[in-house]
Amino acid sequence: MKKTFILSATLVGFMAMPAQARDQIRIVGSSTVFPFSTAVAEEFGITTSFRTPVVESTGTGGGMKLFCAGIGTGHPDVTNASRRIKKSEVENCAKNGVTNITEVKIGFDGIVLANSLKSPRASFTLRHIFLGLAKQVPADETGARLQPNPYKKWSDIDPSLPGVKIEVLGPPPTSGTRDAFAELALEGGCKTFPGIKALKKKDKRTYRALCHSIREDGAYVEAGENDNLIVQKLESNAAAFGVFGFSFLDQNQDKVQGSLVNGVTPEFENIADGKYPVARSLYFYVKNAHVGIIPGIEAFVAEFTSDNALGEYGYLTDKGLIPLSDEDRKQQTEDAAKMAPLSMWESSLAGNLPENG
Repeated sequence: MKKTFILSATLVGFMAMPAQARDQIRIVGSSTVFPFSTAVAEEFGITTSFRTPVVESTGTGGGMKLFCAGIGTGHPDVTNASRRIKKSEVENCAKNGVTNITEVKIGFDGIVLANSLKSPRASFTLRHIFLGLAKQVPADETGARLQPNPYKKWSDIDPSLPGVKIEVLGPPPTSGTRDAFAELALEGGCKTFPGIKALKKKDKRTYRALCHSIREDGAYVEAGENDNLIVQKLESNAAAFGVFGFSFLDQNQDKVQGSLVNGVTPEFENIADGKYPVARSLYFYVKNAHVGIIPGIEAFVAEFTSDNALGEYGYLTDKGLIPLSDEDRKQQTEDAAKMAPLSMWESSLAGNLPENG
């Protein structure tokens, strides 16, 4: 029954447009994964007879909306993601007949809180980051009472922090980096307060809203999906900090530096070893119904998951990708070669996917 549904959805999507209306893979999604995907697309275009795929940086959330909108040549074939697909996105995909998807984890990335080389390197704890950027913060050490964020300068939180106005340039809500930063950094600091940590067991929704809500009084500035633009703004504003993936720090070490978090520097080895506390997995998702219709998808996936690209000494590590372990990379490559579909509904119902929002 499921196979019949998928076949019908595929036929409806593709029969509505001329055969071979598109002979080029279309990729959307994460700005963090964008440079990795672009590098693979360029290599693929050079080394195969297929056209170089078109890669767009739309943000993880924006890419998922486009990817899940339907089947057919008018919709993307692949979406990049700097977090795992959410339950709400699973439901949106299924509603539009997109039910047969391959998930591929490509490696890891750290999220950095960086500033200009013109200023001293900062050292934050996760609690510092939460207190600096959360919409509501504890009024005492227990976390039992809350108040609107009163902190104007970093040094108001802790005298050891820079005596400058809290100004952080970061991604918008559609970004997977924003989602991961909220989950790893903000929530990581939020739960250091006993009263808030206890709330998680009593009211998970309220706990999540409290720990993930970023202040809206100008201290956090949404700078769009262009991480290069954040780097440029940090160069011109030495007092500000910016939030983006490690790969952009790695590519701009002549301009910016990453702050220590919990005493750990955001370096390749520390992220790979799991020492750096603000790190996440990176993915891409393939619409299996487009395989065999849009030329080259299987070959593109093979290139992306090859040792030449994802291996310890692959060309993507030169761009800042933190590689998977040999065992994990082998498993991802094998699953991708089979185009093994993510069991979307089963994973969602089993609670293995992130919640909505």
